[in-house]
Amino acid sequence: MRRLPDPVPPARHEMAASYISRLATIHGLDISHLWVQVTQREASGGMRRVVVPEKLATLTGRDIHDLAGAMPELRDPQPNWAMFRHQPQVGCHLCDAKYPGGVVTRLLPHHRYVCLRHRTWIGPPDINGNAADLSLLPAVVKAQRRHLRLMRRRGWELTFDAVLTGFMICGHIWNSPSRSEATDIRQIWEARALILIPPDEEAGFAYLNYSTSKLFAAVYPQAVEIAALLASPYWRRAADHRHPGRSRFFEEMSRRITYPYSEDPGGSDSIAHWSDAFAWRPPSRPMRTYSPARSTGIVAPTSETQLKRDFNSGFHFAIERRVGSALLRHNHIRPVIAREWNQRHEPIDEAIHQTRRFDAAFRVDAALYRAELGHYLIALRNNHEAAQKRHREGTDEKSTSPANASQAPRAAASLPHTPDRVGQV
Repeated sequence: MRRLPDPVPPARHEMAASYISRLATIHGLDISHLWVQVTQREASGGMRRVVVPEKLATLTGRDIHDLAGAMPELRDPQPNWAMFRHQPQVGCHLCDAKYPGGVVTRLLPHHRYVCLRHRTWIGPPDINGNAADLSLLPAVVKAQRRHLRLMRRRGWELTFDAVLTGFMICGHIWNSPSRSEATDIRQIWEARALILIPPDEEAGFAYLNYSTSKLFAAVYPQAVEIAALLASPYWRRAADHRHPGRSRFFEEMSRRITYPYSEDPGGSDSIAHWSDAFAWRPPSRPMRTYSPARSTGIVAPTSETQLKRDFNSGFHFAIERRVGSALLRHNHIRPVIAREWNQRHEPIDEAIHQTRRFDAAFRVDAALYRAELGHYLIALRNNHEAAQKRHREGTDEKSTSPANASQAPRAAASLPHTPDRVGQV
């Protein structure tokens, strides 16, 4: 295999297929042909192919460790793909400007929402054109730094669940039609949305500049504020309905996002729903994970369904400016809308409604489920302890048998003559 004359470097967290596509474009080669040259069929025997790092290093003349450092797919052992978003996306357009050959598609981790170097919003995977300048919104940039600190302190799993739950709670609050006071947090979100998605002067509509990803930027500071609370073991215990200081959790939540806390929330409250149903559970994990094996080296374009969905969301945003439902319906927060332990397959509207239920029937069902789960875990622990006890009794019987007794002095004589070891024998 001959070395290419202009092997441009890969971008950080770039997909291998994206890098190979850029190499083919720069050198005027066929993408499919180049893809076959540097890949092999996966070990399972399927039709999908995986990149061979040695072949790609030979083709580009670059060190294999440098390539693996930039592209997670080439690392050995493979990274934990649950830490990355399952859907590739475009990163910061200012960072990508120095990489020729086409669009740079990246595999970003769950905690990456903002390019701190250029103060640009990257956001969750969405249609192209979701990047936004954050020069006028320093709170969003500050929230990314706090998000990184939270991840280093609590771990990626707990942070992943807490941030998505924060987005979900913000979506429910923004979707509420009432305004409690002049300083309502929704006023701030609408002001940020107006900066990120300005109305089109000629057409008079905002959907020409619309992207649901930019709406996540509007609520991102408050989502991280909520996540710091939900990821804390102390506050998770305080949120439990059996905890005597549960009201302090709601008061702290109200202090952080001006949430209209009430002693009797009625039948609809997403925060009270979380505290009863999920505060005592382990964090939710991603519903899908990325697979490095691909059948083709061409990065799939945006589907017509995604474009139509985005157009409809932009149209409703231009008319009503109420976009909480757009956040709640986005696939980015689906892991906390349809939790992994919920076996029921519900329509999206019903699943969203379930995430804010707090009526008497829900509280009774949650208490009964938790009690049944507690009895099951106690029985499981008792069975495990009984099995361990039987195993110890069987081991003691073998050690006191005549054959083992005759071998014990010889085993003891072979050990160092220290009081601790003799006592153990």
